[in-house]
Amino acid sequence: MSKVPVIAIDGPSGAGKGAVAQALAEKLNYHLLDSGAVYRAAGLHAMENGADLTDEASVVASLESMRATFIPHADGVKVYLAGIDVTGKLRSEATAEAASQVAVMARVRAALLDEQRSFRTQPGLIADGRDMGSVVFPDACVKVYLSASAEVRAARRAKQLKEKGMEVTISSLMKDISARDERDCSREHSPLVASQDALQIDSSSMSIEEVVEQILLAVAKTGSISVACS
Repeated sequence: MSKVPVIAIDGPSGAGKGAVAQALAEKLNYHLLDSGAVYRAAGLHAMENGADLTDEASVVASLESMRATFIPHADGVKVYLAGIDVTGKLRSEATAEAASQVAVMARVRAALLDEQRSFRTQPGLIADGRDMGSVVFPDACVKVYLSASAEVRAARRAKQLKEKGMEVTISSLMKDISARDERDCSREHSPLVASQDALQIDSSSMSIEEVVEQILLAVAKTGSISVACS
């Protein structure tokens, strides 16, 4: 078991995991793993290399040539594929959809497991994803399951996209979110699920600061890891 502490934050798309994880990483001076960026990079690479996103063997074969680099940044993480900055592309709905498709594939998840665990370095790690506490870091010192209503998540996503000049409708985003939730929760391998020992937080009516405060209180109450995670 690694002595490097991990705080794992899982939950559905749009629950606020990314913003909360980044705020925690800054407060604790920990490294940050945005596992969504790892899967989006894989989905984008597969798309751009002509892989059939419905065929697991095709996607896995495409990943053999993926050369990804993840660099911490003020806005989260910058991602490079073969030395080219693809951070902007990762946030498109097309890439998000591709990531959701390939993420259900067992061999894809297995192929990306070591990549994610490599982020675990001193002094500690904030891991944001769908199976951080249940699969990737089952020994995480604190596990959080962050949720929010579908309506709130769609509104948050619409705001993000409109700020980038993209025209979207709440109804279309609700449809996309529902489909993604269904895939994430029903997939056979590493489904989205709250670990039994996870702190469950509904962020629908909470600010990022309020969520962060709840998590820090949980960290402080975990006596066995209070020194490592403070």
